[in-house]
Amino acid sequence: MKFGILVFPGSNCDRDVATVTSGILKQPTRMIWHSDTDISDCDVIVVPGGFSYGDYLRCGAIARFAPVMRALQDHVAKGKYAIGICNGFQILTEAGILPGALVRNRDLHFICDRVSLRVERHNLAFTQKYQQHQVISLPIAHGEGCYFADADTLKSLEDHQQIVFRYCDADGKITDAANPNGSLNNIAGICNPQGNAIGMMPHPERAAESILGGTDGKALFASLLESALTYA
Repeated sequence: MKFGILVFPGSNCDRDVATVTSGILKQPTRMIWHSDTDISDCDVIVVPGGFSYGDYLRCGAIARFAPVMRALQDHVAKGKYAIGICNGFQILTEAGILPGALVRNRDLHFICDRVSLRVERHNLAFTQKYQQHQVISLPIAHGEGCYFADADTLKSLEDHQQIVFRYCDADGKITDAANPNGSLNNIAGICNPQGNAIGMMPHPERAAESILGGTDGKALFASLLESALTYA
């Protein structure tokens, strides 16, 4: 399985992802500059965290117009995999690949912490190595991570099981106190209707080695490899 990692001016988690895909999982990995337009050689595209284009205007608003984004839309339309992490999630919503928007955190503060998440979908290519409603722990680091959508969009996400991760407490309970940023319905990650593109605010690539304090994030990338073997 070949991974492609998009790199925008201001990306700062691209090498973190490559450490997992290339270093830990030993998979071919290509860094893709934002002006590239051919990503056809990649099976999975990762849109990493950081501050694309300095987060001017609003997070992801400029990155959505990068030449590589049209290729990413075609990539997803063909059924290939894509994941947006933190700023990458913001970019995917700005580009219309995923619904909704990420807005300023409830308390208007940048949050750098480790949070508990409940796995709401364990039957996606990204999550099959997790258990349904398993509680995992991943780091977050964002100032605009509050997921927002209108009532109809939220209902559609719930009805079509497009919510992949929710913020929860250590026991898996979905509570306001466990919601770090005010995201509606405690949403931490969603997928498109086809399930081949997901976006999430927490950073799985920062929880892929025990030296970092946990390996719950490694299972997400390993799930993709298992999916490739299953359908090979």
